[in-house]
Amino acid sequence: MTSSLIRHACAAALVLAATIPPAAARSDDTAARSGNEARPGIGAPSGTGARARLLGEKNVPHKLPFQGTTVGGLSGIDRDPCTGEYVMISDDRSVIQPVRFYTAKIDVDAAGVHSVGFTGTHPLLQPDGSVHPPASAGDGKAVDPEEIRVDPQNCRYWWAQEGDRPKSSNEPVIQPSIQFASRTGAYRGQLRLPPHYVIGMGDRGIRRNKAIEAITFGDDGRVLTSALEGPLLQDGPEPDLTHGALVRVTRQNRNGAVLGQFAYPLEKIFTAPDPSSPWPPDTGVPSILAFPDDPSRYLVLERTWVAGAGYTIRVFDATTRGATEVQHLDALAGQHVVPMRKKLVADLADLGLSTVDNIEGMTWGPDLRNGERTLVLVSDDNFAEDEVTQIVALALR
Repeated sequence: MTSSLIRHACAAALVLAATIPPAAARSDDTAARSGNEARPGIGAPSGTGARARLLGEKNVPHKLPFQGTTVGGLSGIDRDPCTGEYVMISDDRSVIQPVRFYTAKIDVDAAGVHSVGFTGTHPLLQPDGSVHPPASAGDGKAVDPEEIRVDPQNCRYWWAQEGDRPKSSNEPVIQPSIQFASRTGAYRGQLRLPPHYVIGMGDRGIRRNKAIEAITFGDDGRVLTSALEGPLLQDGPEPDLTHGALVRVTRQNRNGAVLGQFAYPLEKIFTAPDPSSPWPPDTGVPSILAFPDDPSRYLVLERTWVAGAGYTIRVFDATTRGATEVQHLDALAGQHVVPMRKKLVADLADLGLSTVDNIEGMTWGPDLRNGERTLVLVSDDNFAEDEVTQIVALALR
């Protein structure tokens, strides 16, 4: 969810946006182990990594009506191994319609993205079987859906929501969660989160709108890895023009036991914002994707939005090998921490896209005959007229 939501709230009457601050991405393929810096700079390459080229793109019509819902706000995507279709989650906080997901057929091959056809939609339900209430209800039950993954062991859905850190002490705290759902959206439970993944008060815990946007299955579904979108308050300031930041990446088993936690080096802000804009730059990790053949290796999506400059979207090939185990560190600021190593895979600005918009989700697509893997990405249009729901396909070698 990005700052453009707030910028478009008045024009579109989307109260959902008014409660959520900016978010987006940028990065660089230069040096990096942040060592004992409280505020790291750019992340270090890890040798040979994947490289990407553009296969094609396809835009979904703005506010497409489908089965009584409005398609938009697509912030997570995954390929279903049981059907070959894709599942996508909308980050509509039950303001336009109830919290929901979509299924779709996306025709991707070496020649590009040929079609996107939606096949179904279901609300994601609460434990009592009811839909999630809108964010404006103020009862502490509203959620902020951001990511969805298909369980490779049973093809049910796991989805992550950010919760909400209140602006004042008289507002309810909505904690983040990773929930399980049936293929029709019925509640089936939730994962026990690591101790650091809580919204606290004062100068501790998850920042507002910087919680869990990224989850991925690895090791044949035995491991669930999650990444926070931004640094914890006690882990140091958010990125600026000079320094990056460290965000926590956690590996857990299916019962919630923490198998490891590491610091991922988030890039510094790539340019100064338009001085006339009231909106500060915003950056974070909206998606992470495990490599199927290496449990220590991930693709990490970084997204930055800067007023006057727009979006920068970059994908990195990152590894936990050699990184400091940080699950027992209450705070990263001031500590000697060796972060995950990473190497640039793609800067979407260099690939020849019609536009670089608010990409928030990514998943593996079908393998190509030449041995390349496809990567399918989706953008969150925030239901805004000047943004797009964009499906992008890349080939990785």
